[in-house]
Amino acid sequence: MYFLGYDIGSSSVKACLVEAATGKIKASDFFPKTEMAIHAEKNGWAEQDPEAWWNNLKAAHESVMKKSGISGEDVKAIGISWQMHGLVLVDKNQKVLRPSIIWCDSRAVSYGEKAFQAIGKEKCLSRLLNSPGNFTAAKLAWVKENEPRIYEKIDKIMLPGDYIGMKLTGNIAVTVEGLSEGIFWDFKENRLSEEVMNYFGFDQSIIPEIKPTFGVQGTVSAAAAKELGLKEGIPVSYRAGDQPNNALSLNVFEPGEIASTAGTSGVVYGVLDQVNYDPLSRVNTFAHVNHSPEKTRLGVLLCINGTGILNSWIKKNLGSENISYKEMDALADQSPIGSKGLSVIPFGNGAERILENKEVNCSMHGINFNIHALSDILRAAQEGIVFSFQYGMEIMKGMGMDIRVIRAGNANMFFSPIFRQTLASISGAVIELYDTDGAAGAAKGAGIGIGYYQSNKEAFASLEKLAVIEPEAELSAQYQEAYTRWKQYLR
Repeated sequence: MYFLGYDIGSSSVKACLVEAATGKIKASDFFPKTEMAIHAEKNGWAEQDPEAWWNNLKAAHESVMKKSGISGEDVKAIGISWQMHGLVLVDKNQKVLRPSIIWCDSRAVSYGEKAFQAIGKEKCLSRLLNSPGNFTAAKLAWVKENEPRIYEKIDKIMLPGDYIGMKLTGNIAVTVEGLSEGIFWDFKENRLSEEVMNYFGFDQSIIPEIKPTFGVQGTVSAAAAKELGLKEGIPVSYRAGDQPNNALSLNVFEPGEIASTAGTSGVVYGVLDQVNYDPLSRVNTFAHVNHSPEKTRLGVLLCINGTGILNSWIKKNLGSENISYKEMDALADQSPIGSKGLSVIPFGNGAERILENKEVNCSMHGINFNIHALSDILRAAQEGIVFSFQYGMEIMKGMGMDIRVIRAGNANMFFSPIFRQTLASISGAVIELYDTDGAAGAAKGAGIGIGYYQSNKEAFASLEKLAVIEPEAELSAQYQEAYTRWKQYLR
C-alpha cells in the first residue's frame, strides 16, 4: 500500500511514492531537470503555463513508478502541494484562459493597496489577517480591469494545486487554506469574505466548492488514470500550499513550532494558536493545514522572494556556470565571515513583502577591486539571503513568536554549510535538518486524509533527523557586525 505526493513548484514538479506502513520513501523524482521557465513579458511580471506543470508531473510520476516497480493499483491516496498565491483561470469547459500569474509577479500591488485603503486597515487585518497586497485576489482584479474579455469567460478561479486536482479528478475544488492564501477568507465570520468579493466586484460563482484540507476531495478520473497508469477512483485526499505543506512535512502542527525552506524563494513559517497579524502586513498569516473554527491554527509566513534564485543567477552570470553549487559553497568558504566588507541585498525577484511590497532589486555594496574576488561575492550573497531572513524573523518575534529551533528539509540552500551556520548564528536558533520534502509530506498528508494515519505523530514517526547546527556564540559579534552593515543599505 502506497501514497503518492505531488509538489508543484515554480522551478520543478516533484513526485514521491511513500510506503504507507513504514512511512519510508519508495521512490521520488522531479522534472524538468533544468529550472522551469518563468515568463516575464514586462518588468515585475511572472507567469507559467499550467499545462507545463501537468506535463512535468506526468514525467516525474512515470519515473517514480518505473523506479519503484509498483503497480498503479497499489496507490491508495494522492496528496498535492503547490506554489502559493498563483492564479489559474478556466472556462466552463475547464480550458485554461491565460497563463498563470504566479507568486513572484508584482503587477497587482497597487490593486491590493487600493483595496486595503477602501475596505479599511482595521477590517482587513482583523478579518483577513493581511492586506490584500499582491495576493491572488488582487491578481484577479488586475485581470478584471486589464483583460476584460478573458475575465468574462471565467467559470472558476483556482490556485495551482487546485488546477492539478482538476486534472486528476475532473472536479474543481478549493480549501479554506487555499482561500486564505489568496486573501478571500474572513476569519472572523469563517466564510468567504464579502468585503473582498464586493469591493473587487467578483461574483461568488467563480469560487469552486470548498473541501477540507484532509479528506476525500475527489477521485482519479478515467482519463487521468489512463494518462498516469493509475487505477480509476483513487482518492485525492489532501491539498495545501507549499509552505503549510512544508511545515506538515516537518511535523510542524502546533503553536511555537517553526519550519523553513530556501529554494527559489525563502520562507520561515511558524504556527500560532491565536489570531494575530503584522500591522504593516510584512509577514502574513494564513490558515494552517489543521486550522478549524474550533481550533485556531494559523501559519505566520515570512517570505523572501530573492533566495536560491540569487545563487542561481550568480552561477549563470558571474563566471561560475560550469561549477556545481557544492563547488560554489566551497569557494565561498574561502571568504571570511562578513565577506571582507562586501554586502549583497538579495531582493531582485519582484516586490518584497517584508519591505512593504517595495521592489528594490538586488544590489552589491562595498566592492573593492583590489581585495574582492568571486569567493567574496558568493559568500556575501549567501549572507545577504540569511540577513533578509533575520530581518523578517525580527518582525515575527515582535508578534510574540519565540524562534528557538528551526526545522528544515536537507535541500536547496540548506545544503550549504555557510548558509546553515550563518542562519543559526545570527538568529541564535538551532537548525534541525530532516530527510523529507514537500512531495513526501503531501503523500503522508494523503494518508492522514483517508484515515490510514490517525494522527500527525503517527504519520511522521519515521521522520529522520540528519543534522543539528548550533549557533557559533564565540563568533556572534562578527555575524552581527556584518548584519548591521547589511541593514544600513536598506535605508
